[in-house]
Amino acid sequence: MNAPGLDSPGLNAPGPLVLTVTPNAAVDLTYTVAGVELGASHRVPAPLHRAGGKGLNVSRVAHQLGFPTLAIATAGGATGAQLRADLDASGIAHHLVPVVAETRRTIALVDTAAGQTSIFNEAGPALTEAEWQALSAAVVRQLAGALPDGSGKAGFHPDDAGARPGVLVGSGSLPEQAPEDFYPGLVALAHNAGVPAIIDTSGAGILAAARAGADLLKPNNHELMDAVGETDLVAAARKLMDLGARRVLVSVGEEGMLAFEAGRPGYLQARLPAPLSGNPTGAGDAAVSAAAVALANGVTELREILARATAWSAAAVLMPGAGEISPRHAELAAQLIITDH
Repeated sequence: MNAPGLDSPGLNAPGPLVLTVTPNAAVDLTYTVAGVELGASHRVPAPLHRAGGKGLNVSRVAHQLGFPTLAIATAGGATGAQLRADLDASGIAHHLVPVVAETRRTIALVDTAAGQTSIFNEAGPALTEAEWQALSAAVVRQLAGALPDGSGKAGFHPDDAGARPGVLVGSGSLPEQAPEDFYPGLVALAHNAGVPAIIDTSGAGILAAARAGADLLKPNNHELMDAVGETDLVAAARKLMDLGARRVLVSVGEEGMLAFEAGRPGYLQARLPAPLSGNPTGAGDAAVSAAAVALANGVTELREILARATAWSAAAVLMPGAGEISPRHAELAAQLIITDH
């Protein structure tokens, strides 16, 4: 599927920048084992170590496919040094805000026998007021490059030379004691710079982002219904748009993905003819990356955004770790069944 503006421009080609913000970054460890017996010992291969957190995964997918991206995140302590080293080795353009607290870790246990993945997420330690200010200042400096005169362009990494932000993505949980207005603040900063804002979080944060007028929200079905207190998925999505969200993409597991848009009756659904088996840990982040690349390149047609997001999400399931997608994404896009409801 070759959507307008979505053909990969090459690893270092100029183009609209996907700017991601990950306030609660992590070092991801992914273990793979053929069967888990509770209470027993298991011999496993060495885990996959990777700089993670949802926003970093979004940038990693965009970078893999050759779209310009820059990741802003926090890093502290020994695990923060591991996170920095992995990003340096990956070639992903990044700006890391140093923090005192140790960067957290997450563990994904992939049981290949049962076809299940269990996730263990450490809570993110609190940041100081000065660290929150430094994180916001980094976003402001980079977004200045989206202004017509390019005033204040930060240029944190040589690979993003000439690239202007085309979209701002705020992804993931927030550290303990985080400001309640952090994600709404990102939406306001993006809109002041004239670029769309995507927020992928859960709980009260997604409601706050909707009220701020986020251009796209990306919960899964459980996160959405929990956040708005609804048992009906369609009604829950409509509530987010009633609050002010422009678009909502909702992952629904084997049923694929639903897409809603303010002012548009009904919704769209995209799914594959049959579910895929694999590791779904980074599927949602791949969907956000697809939507971010689309919006950054001026693609606003809901069906096109949904198709790319669903295909990239499915392709992520076929990979061992979060933050990458299978080369089969184009093949999967061609197989999608998209229906109007």
